[in-house]
Amino acid sequence: MEEKSRIQKILAASGVASRRKAEELLSQGRVTVNGRVAHVGDSAIPDKDRLAVDGQPVVTGGKKIYLALHKPRGFVTTLHDERGRRCVAQLVEDVGERVYPVGRLDKDSEGLLLLTNDGEFANRVAHPKRHVAKTYRVTVRPSVTEEQLNQISTGIVIEGRRTAPAKVRVLQQELGRVVLEIVLYEGRNREIRKMCQAFGIGSGQAQTHCRGTGSSGHAAPGQVQRADERGTAGTDRGSEERGEVV
Repeated sequence: MEEKSRIQKILAASGVASRRKAEELLSQGRVTVNGRVAHVGDSAIPDKDRLAVDGQPVVTGGKKIYLALHKPRGFVTTLHDERGRRCVAQLVEDVGERVYPVGRLDKDSEGLLLLTNDGEFANRVAHPKRHVAKTYRVTVRPSVTEEQLNQISTGIVIEGRRTAPAKVRVLQQELGRVVLEIVLYEGRNREIRKMCQAFGIGSGQAQTHCRGTGSSGHAAPGQVQRADERGTAGTDRGSEERGEVV
């Protein structure tokens, strides 16, 4: 007997969306299996049952694609934005396959962003329990104290919950400006910005006082590099992703 899988798992593995987004599609009644509307918790047989999203057939078992994008500032990490802002999807239109981001960088941040149609890989990398390290180079103004650095490394309370311990070191220090390298092991939204706000660095405006200063490897902003799962396997094991915070 052919083994069934949860529909959200099939959609994620086919590069349609992440598992969480796939569950949203199911809740909205936008997914059908063999012509019938599917629901969260339903299962199907990959490569046998006919799945569709918004009437468009889902192709299963296709080639897996892994992309490393140097996301420039000014782009939101999504495939479509209701407010009409520029999306990272516009930077990978020439790929010819539907891919979606693994994790996110803020609109005003730049750095490495992985995109793929491999839902299982994306789930392994993005799941909070995996504690994949993400390295950020951040400029704080006007300065930062040794006590604040220690607090970052041990964890601080943000919105009623303590952050996970992080690694932090000073890369460069000059009058009115300090460049830090911060390695995070959790995926909380806008975590570094909120750390800056919690410390009252500068005027407390995180977008002004946490400014990215570096680049993602040797790629220019907007440049896309292809890889394979072996090339991104280090990320799966917990090696560092580079990102820039603005």
